[in-house]
Amino acid sequence: MSAPGEAVARLAATIAARQGAEAGTSWTATLLARGPEKCAEKFGEEAIEAVIEAVRGDRARLCAEAADTLYHLLVMCAARGVTLTEIEAELDRRAGTSGVAEKAARGAPPP
Repeated sequence: MSAPGEAVARLAATIAARQGAEAGTSWTATLLARGPEKCAEKFGEEAIEAVIEAVRGDRARLCAEAADTLYHLLVMCAARGVTLTEIEAELDRRAGTSGVAEKAARGAPPP
């Protein structure tokens, strides 16, 4: 088993390596060739499937759908040039700040 974060970093590296590859050579290359909008649509579909499994309570299916959702999130971000390193930097920036305080700082309404 990988150390925490290694599998996600490996996945992000694979996605980055497939950027610019010919569509049809991999699912990632095919998605990226279809453009950011299609990548966002696919992410939304996978996120909905994860929500459905969370409601149903099937842990194994939720785990599988969460993995699909994470993959499609990273592909969507890659399609817009956002890297895992940038996402991690944003998470680091938020570390130690309560979610309520962080949302207030952005002017977002409380939950």
